[in-house]
Amino acid sequence: MSLRSFTLQDLINRNAQLYGSNTALVFGAQRVTHAQYARRTARLAAGLAAVGVGQGDRLAILAPNCLEYVDLLGAAARLGAIMVPINGRLSAEEVAYVIEDVAPRVLIVADEYQTLLPQRGLDNTLRYTLGVAPAPWQPVSALYRERDAPAAGLPSVTDGSGLLIIHTAAVGGRPRGALLTHRGLITASLQTQLAWHLTAADVNLGVLPLFHVAAIGFLLAAQQAGGATLLMARFDPPSLVRHIDEDGGSLIGTFPPMLGALLEAAVAQGSALSSLRVVSGIDVPETIARLRATCPQVTFWSAYGQTETSGSISLAPFDERPGSAGRPTALNTVAVVDELDRPLPTDATGEIVVRGPMVFQGYWRCEADNAFTLRNGWHHTGDLGRIDAEGYLWYGGRSPAKELIKPGGENVYPAEVERAILEHPALAQAVVIGVPDVQWGEAVKAVCVLKTGHTLSADDLIEFVGARIARYKKPKHVVFVQALPHAAAGGVDRAAVKAGHGHV
Repeated sequence: MSLRSFTLQDLINRNAQLYGSNTALVFGAQRVTHAQYARRTARLAAGLAAVGVGQGDRLAILAPNCLEYVDLLGAAARLGAIMVPINGRLSAEEVAYVIEDVAPRVLIVADEYQTLLPQRGLDNTLRYTLGVAPAPWQPVSALYRERDAPAAGLPSVTDGSGLLIIHTAAVGGRPRGALLTHRGLITASLQTQLAWHLTAADVNLGVLPLFHVAAIGFLLAAQQAGGATLLMARFDPPSLVRHIDEDGGSLIGTFPPMLGALLEAAVAQGSALSSLRVVSGIDVPETIARLRATCPQVTFWSAYGQTETSGSISLAPFDERPGSAGRPTALNTVAVVDELDRPLPTDATGEIVVRGPMVFQGYWRCEADNAFTLRNGWHHTGDLGRIDAEGYLWYGGRSPAKELIKPGGENVYPAEVERAILEHPALAQAVVIGVPDVQWGEAVKAVCVLKTGHTLSADDLIEFVGARIARYKKPKHVVFVQALPHAAAGGVDRAAVKAGHGHV
């Protein structure tokens, strides 16, 4: 390890020393202490090293939340390898693209996701199963060795080394792998740990899927404090209420409609969720007000961040400035700039830009995108916002270059959905926009023009798209029109489409 670096392996080793007998992870009936977790990651790293995994190699995993998921993160840190969590909600075509993009040395897959895997392109990949898949798959348990990998780690692994590739949706319709570093992830988790005053007594409720940077962030924030994470493979509100009451769950991240469902289950089970004290994520003011009334001891924290920023770059209690995304965290410089990257005055709206240790290394194998996104010494988020006189950041939507729809906290780029729609032989044109949705916050709507002489139902088009990309990306609403409005400079006037059809 480097003289002046602190990596995830250092954090794991520190916890084993300082909090060794404290619970680090809970999954079903299994409880793992911090000392045992350090041992599990060392054993897994030894097995990976024995099959040839080295620094910079990619370790992909397609599975629900489980202990092996977290073990793989620690083992990657120990070896200087890069973990690639794959979103289990993607289509088979999208999964194949991610695998091709990163060319993993090792692929670990739960049996339930075997049908998503490509039939070709895995000849150079070592394949391991969390279930009972037949050869050439081997059980992941075979990778855990009694002999540890070198305890000191590799001198060339620093906190600036890549640790995690998380694929985000791309403006051009293809996902891009954001390469996050030890430094970025540790900095992000340290700031949230300090903001929320987390201690070794805190228990993170790990219900968000670990292919999300938010889930990784909550996990690492609990680790920073020497606390525990209770992993759940699926979001199940009644079970979650029981876990909060029985295991002292104190913090949770949520996306719509999770928080509302949790509150309903708590009322049904007569629970006050008395140990819960921190909730953060995305939700509407009405649900946050219900949380306040049901659980007055809980603080809902507003935040803004991206996968590319390793987590939240602004944070504050919702009630401190309702509607804002909080204030910039201590170790980030956040600004709002115009189209020439000139800083804008207070309350002026422009693009949100960031610099600091949390900014990612760049998109995997996307040099042109990196040059554009990381230009002029800033990470350009592609999001609009303003900063008020007290320093609170107000999110103002997506820039025209990065139109984005967020159903239930997931990222959906219109270009990706439009590309799938236009694969249908009956379609001539399509524009995809986001519309308000009571349950999910936002929904996908497609405004389409059919080719002359063709007919197609909305339901058939929705199913057609859902068979090609992740089903959460398919349109919830479809309308057919005779023609789309065009701008003076040519091309479809997307603003006019949104003005005319931006409703359910």
